[in-house]
Order: sequence, then structure tokens, then C-alpha cells
Amino acid sequence: MTCMAMIIIREERQGDVERIRAVNLAAFETTTEADLVDALRERATPLISLIAEDDGEIVGHILFSPVTLASEPDLALMGLAPMAVAPARQRQGIGSSLIREGLDRCRQLDAAAVVVLGHPEYYPRFGFSPASRLSLRSDYEVPDDVFLIRELRNGSLTGRSGTIRYHPVFSEF
Repeated sequence: MTCMAMIIIREERQGDVERIRAVNLAAFETTTEADLVDALRERATPLISLIAEDDGEIVGHILFSPVTLASEPDLALMGLAPMAVAPARQRQGIGSSLIREGLDRCRQLDAAAVVVLGHPEYYPRFGFSPASRLSLRSDYEVPDDVFLIRELRNGSLTGRSGTIRYHPVFSEF
């Protein structure tokens, strides 16, 4: 558990589900991300689901689910998606705290790396860089600068290349 001023970062609990959904609905323009979180919660393992809580109110949520490198199916990799912060609480460091704690949790699971489809100016501050530099690509058609990767075990991706596949649930949305 991480504290940031009055913000507590902790694992999701069963009673948090509806409040997590509410944060995702508020943070995104459609229900896609909230529906994705619900589907991944039911079908993906391992799953890291963390919330940011302020005085009992859930103000942020982040989810990490397994992804695979097609050429190395036994290599433990995680994907960060989605991350949501309540609109009134954005730009206060909540997302950064969720990402840092999530990366720590991925290390504890012995994940070799984490990928994200995200903003190329935001995620590099957490050690992410274009996956294409490591000859890795997404199974989705996206620009190189938004498919990013962060090695958690130095050298774990050396000499590996290919396509990173997200959990099958993603293709439903």
C-alpha cells in the first residue's frame, strides 16, 4: 500500500467494483473501458487491479493483465490498460502513483516487462520507450510511438522479437 498525502493506493476489493466502474465511466467518453475492466476481472489471470482512495472515495484505478509475446509464450509479460482518474482529480499525481505501484506489483509477479498503448510524452517518465526499438510490435495497428514497453528485468527481452498479443478479452471491445 502506498500513501500520497491523503491518497492511499491499494488492491481492489470486492466492494469496490461499482465505484471503480463509476471512475472509469467518468474518465472516458464511452463505456468501453469500464466494460473492459469488468470482463478482464472475470477472465484474466494474473490480474493487478489497484485503486487510489482519498478519504474513502475511489478517485483512480489502474489495471494490469497478462499479454504474450507470440514467439515466447512462456515469458511473463503484463499490459497496462486501462488507467482512469476521476476528472476533478487529474493532474494531481494520482495516475503516477498508480503506475509506480502497479509496476512494483508486476515485478513481484516476476513479469519481465510491461507494455502500454499510451501517450508517448507521458509514459516515458516511468521508463517506457517504443517497443519497436526492441523489434516488438502490437497485435493492433497503432503508431510506433504509442506502443511502449518497460523492461522490469534488465535484458529479459534481449534477442527477442515479434508480436505482443493482448488478452483475448481486448478483441471484444
